[in-house]
Amino acid sequence: MADFTGVKVFTTTLARDREAMGDHITRWLSENPDLEVVDKEVTQSSDREFHCLSITLFYRDRKGA
Repeated sequence: MADFTGVKVFTTTLARDREAMGDHITRWLSENPDLEVVDKEVTQSSDREFHCLSITLFYRDRKGA
C-alpha cells in the first residue's frame, strides 16, 4: 500500500444508496481536488437480511507530496 495521510469510508446497506454510491464518491473527489487517492479497498458483507458495501479510499494531500 502506498503512503497515505487520510482515509475516507463510504458505506451503505440500502440498495438505492448502493446505486448512488458512485455519484457520492465522484462528488467527494471533485470537492477535494487537493487529495490524491493512492489506494482503495472494496468490502462486501451480508447476513440473512442486509448486504453492506463499503468502499475505503486511502489518500494523501497533493500539497504535501
